[in-house]
Amino acid sequence: MTTPRVVTAGSIAQEGRAGVLPPAMSPEQRKAALEKAALVRTVRAAVKEELRSGTLSFGALLERADKDEIVSRIKVLSALESLPRIGKVRARRLLVTHRVAESRRLSGLGPNQRAALEQAIGD
Repeated sequence: MTTPRVVTAGSIAQEGRAGVLPPAMSPEQRKAALEKAALVRTVRAAVKEELRSGTLSFGALLERADKDEIVSRIKVLSALESLPRIGKVRARRLLVTHRVAESRRLSGLGPNQRAALEQAIGD
């Protein structure tokens, strides 16, 4: 009969399986990072609201993504779901049909994928 092995944080770290911790930040660095994250969330929410209201088309979104790094990091699935008359199911079908991964961001779309999605949406 073998005794069960007790696993502690120290034993995992010794075996090299511990997760990598983010670097320690000074309070100023942490504050700056939190402010940047809040700005990014605000910009993304504003863009999604523009899509929902119809003031921003998908084609215009792709053009904006070429110029704005924050917008370019929005996931394609999230942008599609924000469009009027396109729900979660249709958005996923569009991605599957045009061979776009669900985790793909706007900046990662190829020219053929961009054109196909724009045409499918009808912008």
